[in-house]
Amino acid sequence: MAGVRMDKWLWAARFFKTRSLAARACELGRIQSDKQLVKPAREVRVGDILQIRTEGGDLEVEVLLLSEVRGPASVARTLYRETESSRELRLKIAEQRRGGMNFTPAPHSKPSKRDRRKIRQFRGEDGI
Repeated sequence: MAGVRMDKWLWAARFFKTRSLAARACELGRIQSDKQLVKPAREVRVGDILQIRTEGGDLEVEVLLLSEVRGPASVARTLYRETESSRELRLKIAEQRRGGMNFTPAPHSKPSKRDRRKIRQFRGEDGI
């Protein structure tokens, strides 16, 4: 197998739930190969470095194996290897998110009617 379509490989590697979502991500410029935007029909080859932006975060992966078939997650993980720099950055961002939760705790209950008025007044939404 010389190459596989980009959208098929992204779907098989379980970066996206459906192949159409993978194709849409390519069209929106969320997938790059060797610092260049790619189209869904571009062929992926072993050794390519892909930058993938998903809801879960940004990843930089090296393609190790090719597949057109979506299999179990354990098999999908063998298709690529995340680069060290990407892994470190992802862990650093996750740590910052966890640290931010300590400074802005969630409220214990819904705001009261009085609290909502104060919030609207502070934001300048109400003419009060």
